[in-house]
Amino acid sequence: MHNRAAALFGVLAACAILLAAAPAPAASSNRVLRLDAYIALATSRDTEFEAILIDELTLQYRKALRLPARDLVLSVKQEYVSLSDGGRNEGATAVSLGKLFPYTGTDVAATYAVEPAADADRGSPGSVSFSLAQPVARNAFGRATRLLDRIVGVETNVARHQIVEAYEDYLASVIVAYYEWWEAYENLEIGRSSYRENMRLLDNMLERQQQQVALPVDVNKTRIQLLAKKENLVELTDAYSNRLQVIERIVRHDGRCGLRPEAGPPFPVPEAAFDEVYAQVRVGSRTFRILDLLERRSALDVDREADDLLPSMNLLFAAELAGEDYALEDLERTVSVGLALEWPLPGEADRAEQELAELALAQARLATENTHYRLYTRLKNLYLQIRRERALTAIADEKLDLARSVLEDERENYSFGKVSLNDYIAAVNVLDNNRFSRVRRDAAEKILTIEWLRLADRLISRRDLPEPPGTGR
Repeated sequence: MHNRAAALFGVLAACAILLAAAPAPAASSNRVLRLDAYIALATSRDTEFEAILIDELTLQYRKALRLPARDLVLSVKQEYVSLSDGGRNEGATAVSLGKLFPYTGTDVAATYAVEPAADADRGSPGSVSFSLAQPVARNAFGRATRLLDRIVGVETNVARHQIVEAYEDYLASVIVAYYEWWEAYENLEIGRSSYRENMRLLDNMLERQQQQVALPVDVNKTRIQLLAKKENLVELTDAYSNRLQVIERIVRHDGRCGLRPEAGPPFPVPEAAFDEVYAQVRVGSRTFRILDLLERRSALDVDREADDLLPSMNLLFAAELAGEDYALEDLERTVSVGLALEWPLPGEADRAEQELAELALAQARLATENTHYRLYTRLKNLYLQIRRERALTAIADEKLDLARSVLEDERENYSFGKVSLNDYIAAVNVLDNNRFSRVRRDAAEKILTIEWLRLADRLISRRDLPEPPGTGR
């Protein structure tokens, strides 16, 4: 994967090419922001994405915080003891170095100690000792630590999947915001076009009135129609401005030029029969990978709780060299082997923790099954809704063509006095309604497609995510 700086440069260069290549409308200085360029700008500039990626940087510290420390531990102890023999004050020194090996459970320590002598005529006793403790029941040979290591590993994998999920969810909301902006823009263009057409109608009507061809009531009807279009245009302008503010925040637009959308066709979705499509989704679904990991974690918790019910039993080994003074003269060697056993009788709390872990495992298995049915239902509904919108879009296209044809005929009929002004105004409004309906259907299909891809975990994969800030890879 390219480093972040190179990727950002490539994104900006691509955006510049896309924006420069887009034709600007003749009556506007707005520049086209295509969907692909918008997504590239959003993912590189919107700090919401960066905040999601930073969560991944914390995952590398989980094991260090959750597992027993394997660091060397140095302990120094110095104290002064007052002896009754002659009122002497002598120091006692002990230096110890210990280390735990978490994955085997072995705890080793080496100690050097010098104690004050009880008899002033004799040297201070000193010793060097080595000890080893090895658990053989609870946490036998580090079993509990290895279980914890696997649990933390599963939790980390779940967290990584959840980070991708959060990134995908926010990306979906960003794309939906674009489609809503595009819908508001298309509606505004329709509103402007309709207002201009009705302005021309009013001008024509005023001219006819001067020629004493049009009645005052027809002029007033035309004015009411124009005011209705003007009122609608104010509402459409406000709706568009609100959507535009969201887009400008997401891409951190500097405002030096205006923007207009160009959505293009919707994202592709599988065309096969739904059960075949769902089988493919089920295999590659991130959601089910998370559920499988959570089920595995619950099974490990059961094993860990069972291990905690075992007695604490440690094999002990110790070796000591004891002598006099700091140089350890006249050495005496001692070796000891033993067994330390702690066996608290399992109480109600211990049994409850074990049973709770088993219940959590059963819940995790049920969650997987229930999620299967919920996801199946939601995806199938989206699958059917997308196809419904496609069918309705085809119908909307046909109605729009007919509405245009009807308006042309009604305009000609009105000019020859074959129909009333009411019939002509009705034809104008029918065309406008069908234009708005066509845009609404198109936007609905695009938004439903994004929701399908999000639920099916097809909108983005882990390899598509940029590196978290600060990694420099």
